[in-house]
Amino acid sequence: MSDRQAELDALLVRIAAAPDAEALRAIERETLEKEGVVARLLASIPTLPPQERKATGQWANQMKRAVEEAASARRSAFEAAALDAERSGAGFDATIPGKRPERGSLHPVTRVTRELEDLFTSMGYVVLDGPEVELDWYNFEALNIPRDHPARDMQDTFRCDPEGNVVLRTHTSPGQVRAMERMKPPFRAIVPGKVFRQETTDASHEHTFHQMEGLVVGRDLSVGHLIGAMKTLLRGVFGREIEVRLRPGYFPFVEPGFELDARCPFCTEGCSVCKRSRWIELLPCGMVHPNVLRSGGIDPEVWSGFAFGLGLSRLVMLRYGIDDVRHLLSGDLRFLEQFA
Repeated sequence: MSDRQAELDALLVRIAAAPDAEALRAIERETLEKEGVVARLLASIPTLPPQERKATGQWANQMKRAVEEAASARRSAFEAAALDAERSGAGFDATIPGKRPERGSLHPVTRVTRELEDLFTSMGYVVLDGPEVELDWYNFEALNIPRDHPARDMQDTFRCDPEGNVVLRTHTSPGQVRAMERMKPPFRAIVPGKVFRQETTDASHEHTFHQMEGLVVGRDLSVGHLIGAMKTLLRGVFGREIEVRLRPGYFPFVEPGFELDARCPFCTEGCSVCKRSRWIELLPCGMVHPNVLRSGGIDPEVWSGFAFGLGLSRLVMLRYGIDDVRHLLSGDLRFLEQFA
């Protein structure tokens, strides 16, 4: 037996006889770490005759693997012994169920988004996605909002470059133009996602929130088709017929434009949710402006469309009775655990 093999066998005997984890760790340090046996052996290779170098390197690696395997086996033996000691101790009852792992849950915004996606896909809509960092062209210009348009003042935009050509999208409406570029009419599409505005945060305002854009393009569409789609949406969300009303509203990318209000589903005589008015302002909507259809490559003389922007964050607050929008993105487990 060579001296090297004898040295390795002695190391393995010491590892097998190590009385505890600390003693085992000491053997590993003197063998495997920077100043250990294996390191010294590897460091000596350049000083050896060329014909001995290969064998020495192979032996160093073999020794390293053998020590690591023996140490791992000994460590497992320590763990098994500790477990056996715990099981044999007084008061141990093997029939008591173990601790259940903590379970996560879907975020309330995710829950409502998926419900709406299921609802709209059952109505023939496709679910699309779009970039959160958007070009000014899609976020404004293609939506009939040129650079000098006063409607830009309402958007409080985060800009990502000095020229203002790249922005964090302020609404999901850029999905309208991107959908028209990707799909041939007739079609129906929704675009859910995050949007960003430079808001002063309070209970009803947040710099990051969620919307869902809807777009339908076809022949001879009217406001009646829009109202029918919105009633179907509300029936799916609240589980019953909800009375709606349209008020005139100005949005550059629709003409005519409306604010759709829903009869408050939580009261009959006014409450804090509807601010005692019995109506909840739910979403802006309208018939797609011809200029927007042209930006998407669609002839407004042949095709028409309607669009709506659903405030997902607001809808989630209505669904679960949440009184502060900042809870939704707080990351507070005390809030999120309520939805487990």
